[in-house]
Amino acid sequence: MPSEVRCRKGEPVDRALRRLKKKMDKEGTMKELRNRRHYQKPSEAKRRKRRRT
Repeated sequence: MPSEVRCRKGEPVDRALRRLKKKMDKEGTMKELRNRRHYQKPSEAKRRKRRRT
């Protein structure tokens, strides 16, 4: 389900964009997109996961 933010009456577009960015950040959408930009072998994924913890 795509993230959706509606502009409120009299609200500047900039503020609505900021709300959208915050919402996407909370959902982890941008992080997931960056991770999926290139194919990652399963062994590499496991290695990265181990390094993070």
